Amino acid sequence: MNFNSMEEIFTFAINAEKQAVEFYEGLAKTEPFAALKEALLEFATEEKKHQTMLENFSSNKENLAGYTYKWIPDMKRSDYITEMEYVPGMSYPDILRIAMKREENALKMYNELATKTEDDACIKLFKVLSQEEAKHKSYFETVYDDHMAEQG
Repeated sequence: MNFNSMEEIFTFAINAEKQAVEFYEGLAKTEPFAALKEALLEFATEEKKHQTMLENFSSNKENLAGYTYKWIPDMKRSDYITEMEYVPGMSYPDILRIAMKREENALKMYNELATKTEDDACIKLFKVLSQEEAKHKSYFETVYDDHMAEQG
């Protein structure tokens, strides 16, 4: 990823969050499993919060000052999954695999964006967003593991 300005970096990140919102909302519309549908809508809401953080960053830098980092264990399930494209009617485990991989890619993206600037506030924002994406990834990996364990 090459950028010529912080504006380009933020535009890129905001667009990525918009795509994540669209993905989760679109998936929720077609999802027959009520529990998964609810979780997908919650993730859409989370991604909207990330979009808002990015859009309002210049006026809300101080909101990050009190953020406490918490170690999020990486189960690495998504490391062994290839990219998949959503197809309506896809199985529950496949939907979870897609979500895991998307969150893994978002986590990597924010870690990389943190290396594209020297601005401490921007670096902190990208690290905060990396941690948020790590939480999402962990959630989907845990749900996936639990589901697969139930299957035997």
